[in-house]
Amino acid sequence: MGNYVLVHGAMHGGWCWRFVRDLLARGGHRVFTPSLTGQGEHRHLLGPDVGVGTHVRDVAGLLHYEDLDEVHLVLHSYAGVLAGPVAERVGDRIASVTFLGAFVVEPGECLLDVEPPETADRYRALASAGGDGWCLPADASFLAQWGVTDEALKAWVAPRLTDFPLRCQTDAVDFAPGPLAGLPSAYVEHTRPPLPSLGLSLSRARAYGWDIHSVPTGHDMMLEAPETTTRLLTRILVRGAPGPSASGQGI
Repeated sequence: MGNYVLVHGAMHGGWCWRFVRDLLARGGHRVFTPSLTGQGEHRHLLGPDVGVGTHVRDVAGLLHYEDLDEVHLVLHSYAGVLAGPVAERVGDRIASVTFLGAFVVEPGECLLDVEPPETADRYRALASAGGDGWCLPADASFLAQWGVTDEALKAWVAPRLTDFPLRCQTDAVDFAPGPLAGLPSAYVEHTRPPLPSLGLSLSRARAYGWDIHSVPTGHDMMLEAPETTTRLLTRILVRGAPGPSASGQGI
């Protein structure tokens, strides 16, 4: 049995892990699904001062105050940029890191540095036009970008999306690479459909020699396919057990 900390991506909250959390807990695991400052039920804390450092403190603080060790840290989408700083702060508490369709940044980079230039320009324009220059307005149109097509799921997710601070996309991430490099890491790509913005991150994961896994879902795999996502996370926990390969094998 393991300790899981599942960290959501942009515009989401701990709520997005509800189904995966329940399945993991049913299997006897301890599961924590924090909502980052300004997101989910903490949306009332959203402001222009919320940035990557705020969210690093959120995750590191959870591990400290819950006194968690041997943590399997799972980072979705935006949350991938937190990996290096969190590992630097509390790496001794972490057993593995899984990048679940997540962005991979190197020291000195921000999230928009690893996005395609046209995507970065679009996000800045959206923040300028509808977010007072400091936040990216949540909009149901993002569901199409993330490959969410089921009408019932769209109706459930859309009203839960939260405006996202631009600082979380433009703050350069400063960390020593050693602590993260010393942890077992895995990357999960999604293929139906893939998200072009993740191309560089996936290439880096391969170059680093991380375990690469593939799921035939869209970006919000924990919502679209919670059983598949849970099985994959459980197999990643058991190091040495064969997992699905990047060739697209099912799990």
